Formats: sequence, structure tokens, C-alpha cells
Amino acid sequence: MTTAERLDVADLQRRVQDVYQQVALEPHRTYHFEMGAGLALRLGYPDDLVAEIPAEALESFAGVGYFLDLAVLRPGERVVDLGSGSGTDSFAAAFQVGATGEVTGIDMTAAQLAKAERLRVAAALDQVRFLEGHIEAIAVPDASCDAVISNGVINLSPDKASVFAEAARVLVPGGRLAIADIVSQRPLAESISCNAELWAACIGGAAQIDDYLAAIAAAGLRVDTVRDNTAYAFLSGSARGATETYGIKSVSLLAVKPR
Repeated sequence: MTTAERLDVADLQRRVQDVYQQVALEPHRTYHFEMGAGLALRLGYPDDLVAEIPAEALESFAGVGYFLDLAVLRPGERVVDLGSGSGTDSFAAAFQVGATGEVTGIDMTAAQLAKAERLRVAAALDQVRFLEGHIEAIAVPDASCDAVISNGVINLSPDKASVFAEAARVLVPGGRLAIADIVSQRPLAESISCNAELWAACIGGAAQIDDYLAAIAAAGLRVDTVRDNTAYAFLSGSARGATETYGIKSVSLLAVKPR
């Protein structure tokens, strides 16, 4: 039986939504993970790009790494942001693809979507749209985007193979998957990997790095670049303990769909 089969997926989804509703509505609370503009800057987001992003989006930014330099987004390109949250990476992508590009943010948490949409309207970013949905079933057509991006979200999915298969499906040939996520150097104990609360904290769902990369390759994508995000660290003692025991870490990576 797989980890996903042992998990109560409905309970997992509820717990994840509860956490990220709080992230949207109460960004100044204490969580297992750091948040905010200071985190984005430390992870490597350029100062000028951070200055363009709505401050309220940055308040709820809970990303785990910088990857847009790997994506190399160009004016006019079409981008899908998996787990777009309050919109930080969607807005960043929008400034890179410009008014002729398109950015679609996908999220399952109503409070995050509402916040992102309000900020989108206020910033008059007509090239951005936010859709309610799950990253295992992306509501966009086949071969309809140039880049898929995601930040600290795929680890929350109990079915990562479907996430990567969907990313490959929606990418055009030559399209890029550029993401940051939490992985582990060693397989997690079942007491952690089957604990929905720890999944919601971005710990329990961390796949072993070799398995993670193999799932990307199995989806038909070629992994080109993997780098550790050494500036990222969890805040709580329990999260730090798991990090030390299992080698849980943040990575950014680039994968390409062959032409």
C-alpha cells in the first residue's frame, strides 16, 4: 500500500486548506515556516521584482526558494502557477511576461484565491487570472502554456506523479517546469509520512529526492538543473528536528519537455 493510499486524503486536504486560509487571512501569526517580503529577498528574489509585487501578497508569501531565474520567462509567454496562494509568484511572472503574456494561478483555498483576485484587480493586472482547482487536475488545455511554475506546494500533494503528468500535459514542446519545493535526502518514517498535520506543515509530504526526480522524468520531462536553497529553514523545533533527521531541504529545479 502506498503512502497516498494510507493517508486520509480528505483530511489532508482540509488541514492544508485550514493552514493556508490562515496564511491568507492572518499572515503575521507564527507558523512552522517563515513568510513575508524579507523571506523572498533572502531566497534570492531581486529587489526590483519584489518592489513590483503587491505588499499584501508578499505578507502571505510562504515560498521555499527562488526559481524564476531558471524559468527565464519572456514577454508574451503563457504561464501556469500551481498553488498560487495569495499571488506572489503569479504577479512576479506577470511582470516578466508583460501585458501580452498570460498567467493562470491555480489554488484550492478560497481565502487565498479571494485575496489574490482582490490584489490583481487593484493592480490592474489583466494578464493574470486565478482559478479554483487542484494541481493534480489542471483546468487548462493540452500544450497551452510555455512554463509551469510552483513554489513549496507540490510536496503537499499525495499524488505527485499526477502533478508532474499534468504539468507535462499542459506544456508545449520545449516548455519549462521551474519550481521550488521541499524534498528529503532519506525516506520519511511512516509516522511522519502518514501524518496529515505534518503534511500540512510542508514536512510529511516531502518525497525522497531521487524518487521526486524520477517522478518528473516518468512524466516525460528532462531535468536540467537542481540546486539547494540553503537560505531556507523551518522555524519550529519539531520541523527543524525532522529536517536534521531526514535531511529535509528546499530545492529549486528546472525540467524541460522535449521537442
